[in-house]
Amino acid sequence: MKASDVRANTSDELKANLEELKKEQFNLRFQRATGQLENTARVRQVRRDIARIQTVLRDKRVSDNA
Repeated sequence: MKASDVRANTSDELKANLEELKKEQFNLRFQRATGQLENTARVRQVRRDIARIQTVLRDKRVSDNA
């Protein structure tokens, strides 16, 4: 997921994506704890996507208030 792709979405879409990613992050953590996780790089990718979406949401919130 690229930042330009994230910025193109609306706030509602970003919040929905954020919720999905947080669910996926929980599932990945659970799989890692039980030893079932095969793609360990996905954990890092999901964590960074969450941060990227949160940053864009904050930027949009700040620009709306300015």
